[in-house]
Amino acid sequence: MPVPPIMIQAEGLVKRYRRRMAVDQLSFQVREGEICALLGPNGAGKTSTMRMLLGLSRPDAGTASLAGKLVHLGAPVLRRVGVLIDGPALVPHLSGIANLKLLWSAAGRSWPPPALEEALDLAGLGAATGRRVKGYSTGMRQRLMLAAALMRRPDVLLLDEPANGLDPAEVRALRRHLAVCADAGAAVLISSHQLAEVQLLATHAVVMHNGRLTAAGTLDDLVGAHTSLEDAYLAMIEGYHDAAL
Repeated sequence: MPVPPIMIQAEGLVKRYRRRMAVDQLSFQVREGEICALLGPNGAGKTSTMRMLLGLSRPDAGTASLAGKLVHLGAPVLRRVGVLIDGPALVPHLSGIANLKLLWSAAGRSWPPPALEEALDLAGLGAATGRRVKGYSTGMRQRLMLAAALMRRPDVLLLDEPANGLDPAEVRALRRHLAVCADAGAAVLISSHQLAEVQLLATHAVVMHNGRLTAAGTLDDLVGAHTSLEDAYLAMIEGYHDAAL
């Protein structure tokens, strides 16, 4: 059976903010059909890593690639990528559907997107898509941005804390939808603190601490003899901390 192609790759990524090292020689990869969780405490460098992978932030060293193409701001390969990062970026006085049209047409694409109906079904906003976004709850805004990420039927998905503001039924629907995307060949990288949910969703995980790679592999290998991903994760982070003292 052929090995699936690498769709997301970080190679020796380094990012500094003045004197603070946010990401330090980070390397990992996600292949087609994998759902990889990017895990780590607050300040571990997860969001900085995602921003570099999307060309939103330039690495001080190393390279970021998507679908085998080096990434930079405005790179053509980004048209194949669904993104949720830095929270919902929406125009408050426009309706939900008008926001989706604006996001889609910004790159000169003709409406509608190929997976609009599935994305809107997942968002579950119904008639609310015709209302102004300024009246949306936090969860509704999050669901609209998820629809924006998924409506293009992307080959690559990078989602930063996508379950924020979602209720349990919505989280389960998102989990099932991402599994369908992966089964269709998409590579998914998802940053999350919800370890119980990650254990239900992910096939692989990358664990970061203080900007560095602590562990990477299949979820089964990382959990190992531990009772849960939470136990394995805490053992990794605590062990890393103790070794650094």
